[in-house]
Amino acid sequence: MARISPFARKTVSSRRDGNSRTTASSRSDGDGNHVHNEILLALPRAESEAVLPKLELVRLKLHQVLHEPGETLKSAYFCNSGMFSVLNVMPDGKSVEVGLIGKEGFSGTPLVAGFRTSHTRTVVQADATAFRVDADALRAALPKCPKLERQLNRYGQLLAVQVTQIAACNRLHEVNERLARWLLMTQDRVGSRDLPLTQDFLAQMLGTRRSSVTISAGTLQEAGLIAYTRGKVTILDRRSLERAACDCYVLLTRQVKEWESQDA
Repeated sequence: MARISPFARKTVSSRRDGNSRTTASSRSDGDGNHVHNEILLALPRAESEAVLPKLELVRLKLHQVLHEPGETLKSAYFCNSGMFSVLNVMPDGKSVEVGLIGKEGFSGTPLVAGFRTSHTRTVVQADATAFRVDADALRAALPKCPKLERQLNRYGQLLAVQVTQIAACNRLHEVNERLARWLLMTQDRVGSRDLPLTQDFLAQMLGTRRSSVTISAGTLQEAGLIAYTRGKVTILDRRSLERAACDCYVLLTRQVKEWESQDA
C-alpha cells in the first residue's frame, strides 16, 4: 500500500478543520470534476467558489511539455493527478530534473511573484490531470483570495527547498541512492507502486548515462526492492527502498513536516 505523503496528511486534517472545510475532501468544480489538488482543497469556501469557475480540467499526456524556459506563461496548472517534472535545461539542450510536482502542488509559481516567464521546463511525468487557469485570471484573483495567495507562496518555498536539495543530491550522491530517492518521491506523488518509466527517461531525470541507470536499477531489482520491465518500475519493498535512498529524501520530508507543524 502506498504511504500517504507528508503533503497529503495536511489535506486529511483539513477535513476536520471548521465548518468552511467540512466537505473539502469531496469538493468538485462546476462540471462535477472532483478536486484532489491540496492547494485548492485547503481554500475556504468563499475563495473556492470564486476560483473554481476560473479553472478548466485538462487531461495531460506522458512527456507533454507545459512550460519552456524563457517562454511566456500563458497558463498555470494545479496538478490534480499524476505528476510533473521540473527540469533545468542547459544551452546545449541537456537537462536534469530539479523538482517534482504532484497533487500537493502547482506549476507556474513565477506568476505569483509577478513574473511572466518560466526559468525551467515543466514536463508531464505520467498521464495526468490538472486544473488549468489563465495567467491573467490568476493574477486578477490573487488580491481577492489571500488564502490562495498564501498557499501558493508557501508551495513556492517548498518547491525551492526541493530544488536546492535535489541539486545537491545530483552532485554528491551515487546513482543507486539517487534512483531510490527519486522512486520514493515519485510514488508519494503518483500514489501507485507501478510507475511508467523507461531507462532513457530515468537517465534524463537523474542527469546520468543510460548505462548507469541500467546498472543501478539492476542492483535494486536483485535486492528485491523493485521489479523492472520495459517501460515500468514496480516498487516491491518500500521500507528497504527508503534505507537504500540517500539522506535527501528524509531531509525533504522532515522539512515539510517542520513547516506544517509551524502552521498548526
